Amino acid sequence: MKQYGLIGYPLTHSFSKKYFMEKFEKGNIKETQYHLFPIEHISELPHLLKEHPNLCGLNVTIPYKQTVLKYLDWIENDAKKIGAVNCIRISAESPVEAAFTGELGITGHNFRLEGFNTDMYGFEMSLRPLLKPRHDHALVLGDGGSAQAIKCVLENLGITYKVVTRKPQAGSILFKDLEARHIKQNLLIINTTPLGMTPKTEEYPPIPYQDLTSDHLLFDLIYNPEKTIFLQKGEEHGAVIKNGLEMLILQAEKSWEIWTEKNIQP
Repeated sequence: MKQYGLIGYPLTHSFSKKYFMEKFEKGNIKETQYHLFPIEHISELPHLLKEHPNLCGLNVTIPYKQTVLKYLDWIENDAKKIGAVNCIRISAESPVEAAFTGELGITGHNFRLEGFNTDMYGFEMSLRPLLKPRHDHALVLGDGGSAQAIKCVLENLGITYKVVTRKPQAGSILFKDLEARHIKQNLLIINTTPLGMTPKTEEYPPIPYQDLTSDHLLFDLIYNPEKTIFLQKGEEHGAVIKNGLEMLILQAEKSWEIWTEKNIQP
C-alpha cells in the first residue's frame, strides 16, 4: 500500500486529503492512500517516517515549510532559493550520493528525502491570466513560508513588490504604517497570511480598503472560505479578486507529478 500525506499543524480544514482520495478513486489508482499528519513540532518528522515506512511523498503546510529544510537530503534549486519546501519526495534508496555531495539530511534512515516547492508553479499559473500591464507593483501581505514562493514568482515576472508585516523587519512596511499612497501605487495585493481562514473567518488584513479601485487585483492564498473578508472588501470597490483554490489544485497536481514521474531527477 503506497501512502502519501500532509504534515502541518493544525490540519482540521485541509483540502489535500479529500482532493487526493477523490483523485485516486476517479483515476482507479489502487492500493494508494492519503493521510493527514498533524504533528505539533517538526522534530516529530523522523518518528513519523519510521512509523509509516510505506510513505512515498508528503505535502508540507503551515508552519513547517521553512523548518522542514534541515531534515531533507536534497533540495531543488527554486525551493533552496526561497528557503521553503511544500512537497517532499521519499525515495527508498540509501542516500549514498547525498553523503558524497555533503547534502545528507539528519533523519538517519535508509531513505532519501527530496524537497520541492510547488507553490511557485501553482501561484504563477493561477495569477498569469489575470495580470494587466498596470499590475507591475505589488504588496505582499505577510512574510512566512508561502510568501517566499510568491516573492520569487513576482521577481521572475518582473513585478516590483513591497512586503507588509506585523512586526518590524528589514525592507518591509508595517501594517499600521500603510497609507493611501501605498494602495494607489500597488495595484496588485496578495494576502499570504492566514487572516480570514476558517474557522476565524471574521479576521482580515488591516489595510486601507477604502482606497481600492477597479484597477486593483486582489489575490488571497486562502481557499476556505471561498471569499474571505479581504476579497469581499476588494470586490465591493470593483477590484478583480481570486482565492487560492486553483493555486492549490495546480500545486497538488505538480506534487503528484513529482511523486510519480520517473524522469524528475534531483
